[in-house]
Amino acid sequence: MGTRTDAVLASISLAGFVIAFAHVGSRLSISCFVLGCVGTIGFELVAFQYYGTVRAYWERRPVQLAALALSFGIVGLGVAFAPTAVLSAGIGTLVTYLLFLFAVVISRAR
Repeated sequence: MGTRTDAVLASISLAGFVIAFAHVGSRLSISCFVLGCVGTIGFELVAFQYYGTVRAYWERRPVQLAALALSFGIVGLGVAFAPTAVLSAGIGTLVTYLLFLFAVVISRAR
């Protein structure tokens, strides 16, 4: 597990958000996209403070599958109730997280 698994799960989740976004024909809300970006950065800053604990929980397969299921639940609720806001924020969140993972991989390679 690790970075590769995280990237695969985030990519699957992002695909769900993007497909739903295209399906409903929503418009991208820049403010919600940025909110998602900021939320990811904030979460990562807090998670870094508790890296060992967060990683111990995250490495459990049921936790990963539950997180993926939750993301698809959010997609469904977003489509039903607030597609522009929820899908834009979700896309911003996941794009930022994938960029963060890319930065981690690059920094480890050096």
